[in-house]
Amino acid sequence: MASSGLHSLPAAVVLVVVVLLSSAPLVALASEPLNPEVQALIAIRQGLVDPHGVLRSWDQDSVDPCSWAMITCSPQNLVIGLGVPSQGLSGTLSGRIANLTHLEQVLLQNNNITGRLPPELGALPRLQTLDLSNNRFSGRVPDTLGHITTLRYLRLNNNSLSGPFPASLAKIPQLSFLDLSFNNLTGPVPLFPTRTFNIVGNPMICGSNAGAGECAAALPPVTVPFPLESTPGGSRTTGAAVAGRSKAGAARLPIGVGTSLGASSLVLFAVSCFLWRRKRRHTGPPSSVLGIHERGGYDLEDGCGGGVVARLGNVRQFGLRELQAATDGFSAKNILGKGGFGNVYRGRLPDGTTVAVKRLKDPSASGEVQFRTEVEMISLAVHRHLLRLVGFCAAGGERLLVYPFMPNGSVASRLRGKPALDWATRKRIAVGAARGLLYLHEQCDPKIIHRDVKAANVLLDEHHEAVVGDFGLAKLLDHGDSHVTTAVRGTVGHIAPEYLSTGQSSEKTDVFGFGILLLELVTGQRALELGKASGASHSHKGVVMLDWVRKVHQEKMLDLLVDQDLGPHYDRIEVAEVVQVALLCTQFQPSHRPKMSEVVRMLEGDGLAEKWEATNRPAAAPGPPCHVDGLGYDHRNDSNGSVFFNDFHDNESSLSSDEARSIDMVEEMELSGPR
Repeated sequence: MASSGLHSLPAAVVLVVVVLLSSAPLVALASEPLNPEVQALIAIRQGLVDPHGVLRSWDQDSVDPCSWAMITCSPQNLVIGLGVPSQGLSGTLSGRIANLTHLEQVLLQNNNITGRLPPELGALPRLQTLDLSNNRFSGRVPDTLGHITTLRYLRLNNNSLSGPFPASLAKIPQLSFLDLSFNNLTGPVPLFPTRTFNIVGNPMICGSNAGAGECAAALPPVTVPFPLESTPGGSRTTGAAVAGRSKAGAARLPIGVGTSLGASSLVLFAVSCFLWRRKRRHTGPPSSVLGIHERGGYDLEDGCGGGVVARLGNVRQFGLRELQAATDGFSAKNILGKGGFGNVYRGRLPDGTTVAVKRLKDPSASGEVQFRTEVEMISLAVHRHLLRLVGFCAAGGERLLVYPFMPNGSVASRLRGKPALDWATRKRIAVGAARGLLYLHEQCDPKIIHRDVKAANVLLDEHHEAVVGDFGLAKLLDHGDSHVTTAVRGTVGHIAPEYLSTGQSSEKTDVFGFGILLLELVTGQRALELGKASGASHSHKGVVMLDWVRKVHQEKMLDLLVDQDLGPHYDRIEVAEVVQVALLCTQFQPSHRPKMSEVVRMLEGDGLAEKWEATNRPAAAPGPPCHVDGLGYDHRNDSNGSVFFNDFHDNESSLSSDEARSIDMVEEMELSGPR
């Protein structure tokens, strides 16, 4: 009976039922929720005005935000960094940022973002660095920021924030840097353990033990470069706040008494300066500059803190004896590599952690305060493809830097080792290293020029992801009696011609070095070895090698370039594209080289064809070769109209005999970096 009823159903009804049943999986798939990190980032993008299109890769149809520009991800593909500084952004910051629950770093400084600070920022449980300085934020500083127990670095200076001083910030246990200067904050300042603390430019701010009436009557404070000092009452305040309270009290007394107090204030000021100077001579630089806890009992010769773990910003300060013990007294058997900056040693900490300890060659190149300042800046460069600085030591005439140990070594060692890196891994290394350099050049504030980009300075983590190391070290060793950099730091074969001839480095010198790194990934050979393969003499290798690569590419003879260890197992189209990017990066004129953001896009397949065509467009009327400089380069057009770089002149008049001998001595030497 039931069967006959089913047969009696109209055919159209049966068809509809079948269609609905077959589409059920599709409906279920369509109703699957989107990645919450994608949703949060799209909400942030929609709230901002992006005049330069730097966020155009943020596609709501994408399932992987780790491929987007300005985003840093962990090895588990979780968003841990949002960095879009100095890009002219305006609009407002969406509270949906709280859905990026793994964020460790937010860098949006030097834009024009308006509106309130989202209270939802306080719901980011892993946030360590928050820089929203030099924007146009207004309203109160949310008390919820005090809930971020992991926060170490907070900059909100140069905005239009108002309301009472956020007392909740004093409760953040790990906060080591706080800058709220040049806003419109009011009221008393609580006691802060923070080592670096700036509140100047807030005219209605007063000390922690001032009453509401005193704060209301406070005048613009006199900013005096005092460290945090103890007052007789046991509280600590700055010289600026003390001056502000004195002036506020005097305003309510008769004029004659006020004049006397003013004179007394001058005497007190002079005495305070004398005592502060004497204390500074006896105890060393103030703790607010050095970043040392005031109650740590540090032995500056050893760098130890009486059992207390010291930190400078995001990094730990190690004791000299601790690192000596970890490396067996800097034993030669623990040397991982030697370079121009110093030796790198394997070390084992008491908790069993293996680290790499770089012992800088010239500890006298910078003073202790300058060294600590530079270490602080290096430690703020946090990115998935940058080698993270975990600690330092400045004691006993030593300058030591502590990094995580990378078990897979450097790209240079892996290119020479067995088994050979496959092509997919090499391409991934190229993109990762490019992203790391992009971060240093365009997302760090201030930007960092590496000055020695090479395969030995690109390390491989446990997942064979590229990690750029040795950044910031050149600046550490360029401080001395003069602020002018005169030494060329780099590795022969990787140094851009303008840097070699003038000593002036820029982002484009790094781009040149990265182009050579790409060729090393393709060929499996060091730059100098590749120069020999092209038939160049010792003084000719750099440019002849690039000429040879260009001709091989033009004649579609890539088999001559590709590492023989790869055999036939590589993508010819991808290899040709990587070679094109390398040639664009190594153009003679720095202004013709792409930025690292362009390099990343081209390696990912976006815009390479257009850039290559524009660079190789035939000239209207080819002219004679143009001599550029004493290095003997010509910049001219070949028979196809494409730009290439000629060899040094055949006669070596541009190189003295001493210079030629110098090249012979250093051509096989890696001038900096580990491994």
